[in-house]
Amino acid sequence: MSLRERIHDVHTRIAAACQRSGRPEEEVKVIAVTKYVSLETTSSVLDEGLLHIGENRWQDVKPKWEALHERGTWHFIGHLQTNKVKDVIGKFAYIHSLDRMSLAKELDKQAAALGIQVKCLLQVNVSGEESKYGLAPGNLLEFALEVSKMKNIHIAGMMTMAPYEMEAEATRPVFRGLRELRDRLNEQKIFPYEITELSMGMSGDFEVAIEEGATWVRLGTILVGKEL
Repeated sequence: MSLRERIHDVHTRIAAACQRSGRPEEEVKVIAVTKYVSLETTSSVLDEGLLHIGENRWQDVKPKWEALHERGTWHFIGHLQTNKVKDVIGKFAYIHSLDRMSLAKELDKQAAALGIQVKCLLQVNVSGEESKYGLAPGNLLEFALEVSKMKNIHIAGMMTMAPYEMEAEATRPVFRGLRELRDRLNEQKIFPYEITELSMGMSGDFEVAIEEGATWVRLGTILVGKEL
């Protein structure tokens, strides 16, 4: 399929998932994960109207960002090393992978130096897989309380990655778990504003994630292909 055909297919599936779960389609936004495709293909993605771009390594995205950054909204979706914060802050509208206090402190410090507030998502390892980054659910409340004191960080939402499953339905408890954790933070008024975003669901499980409340789905190969 062509890029345009893949985009149409994805939007059709998103619409069906929203209909099944009684959600308006406009609540769900697509992040095109372009880490495996070239600058030219990333440009084509933007040409087709997909304006949210997800990347996970600054050294890989740098030429794309320098050429195309004014055309879209950029999301840093990978594990962020503390010593790389200075490279990405101010360039990405959202950082999806805030998962430890050393990173929070560095983000807060670098944002203060730039005079900005950085929008972050709290990454939670809902599944408990050792191979995945993220806060343990049991540590979320204490971490969120500490982050709430940092004036230069705005928590826009939460992010998780589900284990790879042969049947997408098996990922449902992970996505439901993240939604429930977000709702708990909101109920306890940890932040002086409501946390709204849920970044969850990838190519193999995004429909289940939408049914459980995803507001951002991170789609790579199924949407933009793979060439690098």
